[in-house]
Amino acid sequence: MSNYGSLHEKEGRQVLVFERNYPFNPEKVFRMITDPDYFIQWYPFATGDMDLSVGGKIKFDDGEGSIYEAVITELNPPYSFCFQEVNDLLDMNIHVVDQGCTLTFSHTFDDRAMAIYIAAGWHRCLDVLGQLIDGRTTEWEDNALELRGYYKKKFDKT
Repeated sequence: MSNYGSLHEKEGRQVLVFERNYPFNPEKVFRMITDPDYFIQWYPFATGDMDLSVGGKIKFDDGEGSIYEAVITELNPPYSFCFQEVNDLLDMNIHVVDQGCTLTFSHTFDDRAMAIYIAAGWHRCLDVLGQLIDGRTTEWEDNALELRGYYKKKFDKT
């Protein structure tokens, strides 16, 4: 299974989906996506201020002086963590597989023109999440341009 995302349309909105496989139990992966100490290392603009409960708020700082919040819409440890960030929906679901688990990461948004940028960004974030899950030192690869090129070709065909 490739680490690249795919773009789908659902009810007039764009849905970007990534699947990543890990040789670990769902509990470990869930902890890496929900523990504020780890969340801030892979999720853009995260402040670490998070009320981990349904209806709880997650605070973000865009780096330009604006603080905004997301609301947790679903929390089912260790299988799902979903929240709404402004008008976008972020769904993270973990499924047990033979040698570990699969994380399905979905981002639902409106502006298809932004899809290549969003895809490249999440691809990079999920690469860093994978490094955290593997217990490696995190390193942000300088590959955004290359990834945008890949997704532009891929999404122009759909």
